[in-house]
Amino acid sequence: MVEAMVSTVRHSLEASPSARTLAALNLGDGRSVAIWENRNDRVRYEAPAHHAFSLYLTGGDGTRRVDRGRECGRAGTVCIMPEGRNSEWEITAPFRFVHLYLSDGGLKGAFSRIHDRDARCLDLPEVTFVLAPNLADPLARLAEAAVSADLIGADGAVADLVAGFRPSPVQLRGGLPSFLLRRLDEWIEAHLDQPIRLSDLARLTDLSEFHCHRMFRLSRGVPPNVWIAQRRIERAKDLLRTTTPIAEIAAACGFSSASYLTRVFKAQTGGTPAAYRGAMEGKTIEGRAS
Repeated sequence: MVEAMVSTVRHSLEASPSARTLAALNLGDGRSVAIWENRNDRVRYEAPAHHAFSLYLTGGDGTRRVDRGRECGRAGTVCIMPEGRNSEWEITAPFRFVHLYLSDGGLKGAFSRIHDRDARCLDLPEVTFVLAPNLADPLARLAEAAVSADLIGADGAVADLVAGFRPSPVQLRGGLPSFLLRRLDEWIEAHLDQPIRLSDLARLTDLSEFHCHRMFRLSRGVPPNVWIAQRRIERAKDLLRTTTPIAEIAAACGFSSASYLTRVFKAQTGGTPAAYRGAMEGKTIEGRAS
């Protein structure tokens, strides 16, 4: 049994003498995926510092969540372990599963961007051993991406998984109204090739810099500088589908040099701009061949 206090679900499994990593892929920006195999174990997750999504690939009928009764898992079922929630698991038979790890800011920022909603409209349930095709299908694709080191396929799978969470009707207090968020989004997109200061955003919202930063973070789930960096990288991805030189792409996305773009791009995506372009070219060739 794993007794040590650890900060993530992944750390708990890495500390287990029984769990074994079969494949792993760092997706950048606090995101990663791993395929695990485990047997004859008892694992406790203590207030993990990220969200974990699990799909049982094979087996699972010898796995149960100790704090949730006697129900056991099975292949094709999904578990969601939200950040900060304790759970304890007993494994008596071999099984294989894939985990997706997402930081809270990464999940909320992606939700806000994909759904064009306030991040607080995300209602992430804690579920154990459910059949949920809208989650299982992207997680299965993530397992394939981990095996083949396919960062582009993994990005698409994560986006589809987040798109599967429907916005929840909630009474919001604070934050920025939708018309101000649209105004900021449009201004940011129009100025990605230039330095963007918090004072620029504050002026557009008619708020102090302090309140603009605070309200933006409430609504988007991430602070303005992180949101802007994500938008710059998304533009870079679009331009990498063309033959535009990487140095010109860096300038068009507000980076002072190609090396700076490469550093941020790798931190956000897990790969370099050159590798991303090569992978996109490979997918285009495959598409033409088929």
